[in-house]
Amino acid sequence: MSAREEILGRVRAALADVPAAETPADVAVDRPEPRPTTAVDVELFAERVADYKATVVRCTPEDLPTHLAAALEGVLRLLVPADLPEELRPADAILDEQLSTAELDAVDGVLTTAALGIAETGTIVLDHGPGQGRRAATLVPDLHVCVVRTDQVVADVASAVARLDPTRPLTWISGPSATSDIELDRVEGVHGPRTLTVLLVG
Repeated sequence: MSAREEILGRVRAALADVPAAETPADVAVDRPEPRPTTAVDVELFAERVADYKATVVRCTPEDLPTHLAAALEGVLRLLVPADLPEELRPADAILDEQLSTAELDAVDGVLTTAALGIAETGTIVLDHGPGQGRRAATLVPDLHVCVVRTDQVVADVASAVARLDPTRPLTWISGPSATSDIELDRVEGVHGPRTLTVLLVG
């Protein structure tokens, strides 16, 4: 028996008592209750994101424009989602109106918001809702500047899953894109942005 046959056999055995007409939508799934977020969780989130070699800037809503301008200094062609809030959108930004991959490659950076941040893992999750753009627009440009509010930070992955809509497309970002070859030489920017800047507001 091959490994494939053995695995499929185990799957069939596990599903043997499931009625043939039942679909995944018929089965209720218990979703965990999110644990309340604390100031310690926010600090841990900032620390873990920085551990991934991302830049983390803590700021208040009042000084966000100053820090945003600093994060975007030198970025000549900035892409933003068409529905990014007006108060975050620089006047000369390029709106993403379904730009092609070649057009995305020609921009220097992208500015988005996020769905939430996970303290335990230092992960930012985009569900590509308002202000978050589409997946290609956040993966192709070399720089991603992401605005995360402290009230969007959750303690752990279970709390994130409890808040997220499983039917939405989800992109989980743990630092800038990086990989290592067989010599363990780190190469950045292969699968996504080479530079990630997180503005943590609150």
